[in-house]
Amino acid sequence: MPSPVPLPLARLQETIVACRACPRLTRHRERIAATKVRRYRDWEYWGRPVPSFGDPAARLLVIGLAPAAHGGNRTGRIFTGDRSGDWLFAALHRFGFANQPTSTHRGDGLTLRDCYITAAVRCAPPGNRPSPAEMNRCRPFLLEEIRLLGRIEVVVALGRIALDAYLEARRALGQPLPSPRPAFRHGATSHLPGGPLLVTSYHPSQQNTFTGRLTRPMFYRVFARVRRALGEAM
Repeated sequence: MPSPVPLPLARLQETIVACRACPRLTRHRERIAATKVRRYRDWEYWGRPVPSFGDPAARLLVIGLAPAAHGGNRTGRIFTGDRSGDWLFAALHRFGFANQPTSTHRGDGLTLRDCYITAAVRCAPPGNRPSPAEMNRCRPFLLEEIRLLGRIEVVVALGRIALDAYLEARRALGQPLPSPRPAFRHGATSHLPGGPLLVTSYHPSQQNTFTGRLTRPMFYRVFARVRRALGEAM
């Protein structure tokens, strides 16, 4: 069973949800929540920063880019309600990190085991492109999560931006980085000095999955590598 969420981590997520530090992102997420799209017109959109989600005693940390406008920004759960999440949770379930292969809404019964999911940016950005200033304002949340998640042994960065966000977070925390700095390549692994195994993957966005740049076997091989590194499922 996943561990209960400790109070500092729970309070951090409350702080994230209440954040209004980025005017452009705040306007965008709230406009999307108000206008919706036809297929979700009956939904009450979340429309706030999306908190992280998972097992606070996790050894696996998965980092994405940002919530999708009609995914996490709608459902209030990271990687939930869009095609990217369909790919991610199917993989996590296949390799023993989730109790079910789908994530559709916050009350669907999904739990993660030995896995915690976060993002570089917590609000849905226009065009899926947060600005450097917005990335910087959001970084303290990731820094604090890294500090609080004390058992992480493997980090999976989904996309180049997620990789850069994690490496910058380590640098800001005074944690050593290898030289040369790890470059983004699908399926690449790096053993960080005194830290976790870093694994990089293409993001399971429709732009990558619909074009065949990322296939299911390619994505599953990433999490098979993670499972080998952590040992058999508990």
